[in-house]
Amino acid sequence: MKEKEEERLKSLKKDEEKLYSDKIKLIAGIDEAGRGPLAGPVVVGVAIMPKDSMIEGVNDSKKISEKKREKIFEQIKEEAVAWSVGMADQNEIDDINILNATKLALTRAIEGLDVKPDLILVDALTNIDTKGIPYKSIIKGDAKEYSIACGSILAKVTRDRMMRQYDEIYPQYGFSKHKGYGTAAHIAAIKENGPCILHRKSFIKNFI
Repeated sequence: MKEKEEERLKSLKKDEEKLYSDKIKLIAGIDEAGRGPLAGPVVVGVAIMPKDSMIEGVNDSKKISEKKREKIFEQIKEEAVAWSVGMADQNEIDDINILNATKLALTRAIEGLDVKPDLILVDALTNIDTKGIPYKSIIKGDAKEYSIACGSILAKVTRDRMMRQYDEIYPQYGFSKHKGYGTAAHIAAIKENGPCILHRKSFIKNFI
């Protein structure tokens, strides 16, 4: 690993390092992917990484290329003390709104862990059900905290893979390219073909 990358990772971990204590030995990082798209689920990733973890390239998932994310995703799964993803589908998003659906997906992700963390670091969300585990909400946490960045990569890669699979079922929408986000091409496809079952009705009402 190059010295510059090592320094970047140390900087990304410095706040977390201060949180470890006799009572806090396992820290989980949580982030979501897919709050903004017009179609598909919202996905939340949670990762409990070893205290000494230093995976090259870990960063806010939006700042990493798709190819690099895929590689880091596998490294996170391999190295994690525990990891999980939770999701809420488009119907739940329409029923309870995107914020509440994201919170629901977060709780499902925590329930999927086979190891209980002592503390959860979460990107921005508050008033969440962490099943009694203490949590700290950090604005732009995916760019500031190593564990949250790992959670963001788990969420993003999981969701992108799902959208590529959906593209094979509904090729007319181009899901593999835009992953459900409201690009001009995606909106044009909705207008031409109408929505499919993956579309969030509450998000596309202005396009149909």
